[in-house]
Amino acid sequence: MVLLSTMHTYAAFAQPDSVAATPEKKWYEKFAIRGYVQARYNRLAETNPKLKCDQCDKSWGENGGFFLRRVRVILFGQISKQVYFYLQPDFASSASSTGLHFGQIRDAYFDLGIDKDNEFRFRVGQSKVPYGFENMQSSQNRLPLDRNDALNSPLSNERDLGVFFYYAPKKIRDRFAMLVRDGYKGSGDYGVFAFGAFNGQTANKPELNNTPHIVSRLSYPFKVGSQIIEPGIQAYKGKYIIASDLLTEGVKYTADRSYDDERVAASFIMYPRPFGIQAEYNIGRGPEFNKGSDSIEVRNVMGGYVTFSYMARYKNHLFYPFTRIQYYDGGKKFEQDARSYKVNELEIGVEWEPVKTFELVAMYTISSRRFEDYAKQNNFQQGSLLRLQAQINF
Repeated sequence: MVLLSTMHTYAAFAQPDSVAATPEKKWYEKFAIRGYVQARYNRLAETNPKLKCDQCDKSWGENGGFFLRRVRVILFGQISKQVYFYLQPDFASSASSTGLHFGQIRDAYFDLGIDKDNEFRFRVGQSKVPYGFENMQSSQNRLPLDRNDALNSPLSNERDLGVFFYYAPKKIRDRFAMLVRDGYKGSGDYGVFAFGAFNGQTANKPELNNTPHIVSRLSYPFKVGSQIIEPGIQAYKGKYIIASDLLTEGVKYTADRSYDDERVAASFIMYPRPFGIQAEYNIGRGPEFNKGSDSIEVRNVMGGYVTFSYMARYKNHLFYPFTRIQYYDGGKKFEQDARSYKVNELEIGVEWEPVKTFELVAMYTISSRRFEDYAKQNNFQQGSLLRLQAQINF
């Protein structure tokens, strides 16, 4: 009897009749918040106040001053095993030439995984179009202050509304994450293979025809000794409609304002471990203003860049000296009259990161830019300037 009583008492402690179940987390307990802010000044050592770059930084040149380039607050989370969401507004958008710091959606999408490791997934919503490594690379991580003209020219803000399929093995997804986390200036996880359809009118713009653009990208980060090398190739094709408010009175254009819009690009990335090379080049066809005929025509586009960088550590500090050479000859379809460009530019700079939450970039730019539309048909500007950016990360 004593033995039975002892066993009963032991069992009561070892296997209680009721175990408090761990409550399942609500969806709002599964997301996080992060972001960054970039403040700039571009007027030091400036030699030509008429030298501008409307797409890259509206505070270049005359009447430019201290400027908030980006104010991003990002909400994201794996709200279930196979559903991930990402929402990124920017509070430094320019609503007009006289109105700054308006909130605007940059990303608003969800990923739906179709296998247990989410190696295969669909992305639905407004997100980056998988075309070009530097386009995929976050401005929070990029070394030069702005994206290159050549591969950024087809995609305002790099984004559009669409559906994209991504595939990457789990070990490569982990590698993509490491390349960002450990300071190697990675692009993030946009798959080894990507394929998708998108509106084609660029981010935050309504669709203006019934034909989506199609895009595909193939890119793989190989380990070669201590280095990681990532070659890639990508292409897109579609019909672009020039919005009526982007046409100057008097310029000639097609009756339906529709133009072929297609490109192909090659990428080569050697991550800074510690020496890095990042190079991309693209060719294609798209709308461009032709001052010889006062008309917008489908014309050839070409151009690319190469960036050399080095990652140096001193105690807890990170330093990234870099230089970039870029060239572009073609149109920018989303600017006035599909503005025509010819760009030659050299940038020399250094990024200093004393702590994870703060970065300072100083970059000297030597630029030669021809940018012409119907109103400005002989607009060639060249000069140099020293640019500064302070960035906080949270």
